[in-house]
Amino acid sequence: MCRSLSAVALRPYVALLTVALVATGCASRKHDLARDSISAQAPFSKTFRGSGDVVCWSVKRALLSQGYMLDRSTESSVLTGTRDFQPDPKLNVSYHLQTTCADNRDGTSIVFVTATREDSQLQRMKQSTSMGIGPATLTMPSGSARVLGTVRRETIQDPSFYTRFFDLVQGFIGQERVADQRKAQPEEAHAEVRNQ
Repeated sequence: MCRSLSAVALRPYVALLTVALVATGCASRKHDLARDSISAQAPFSKTFRGSGDVVCWSVKRALLSQGYMLDRSTESSVLTGTRDFQPDPKLNVSYHLQTTCADNRDGTSIVFVTATREDSQLQRMKQSTSMGIGPATLTMPSGSARVLGTVRRETIQDPSFYTRFFDLVQGFIGQERVADQRKAQPEEAHAEVRNQ
């Protein structure tokens, strides 16, 4: 009888301890998200050899080559692009990339890029009609409409996504170098002919 009485008496304390542990776990998860939002190992930037003009042009070519529609910007070093997918008739997925190029003035340039994914789903929205004068207003349902509503939005954290983008930019920088070398060769040949 004493054992069952002590077990009954401990139940509220066990429940309280369980709730406290769960609350602590939830609070620590929020702390982890805040801590992880700033990191020295973030995959959002890379330094390339080349002038700002060449690197920024290569970033633009990389975005266009992947089907991104570019927004017009007042700053030449900032590019924003969007690409949409529709994997399901009721789901639209949009990728938004924003890049910023900066010439380091030492023969290198840095590119910053941030990508977000936004999922929108077709949803029903109830519509209503209101009639009345002054405070005497009557609202009645009048049907529904199908609208595209955002159901998820997040910054892409996957380092391999950014690595693929930066590899593509590096490829276009290489193409620019080859083109510059080809331009320089005829000029050098003409200079040698003139000097003879």
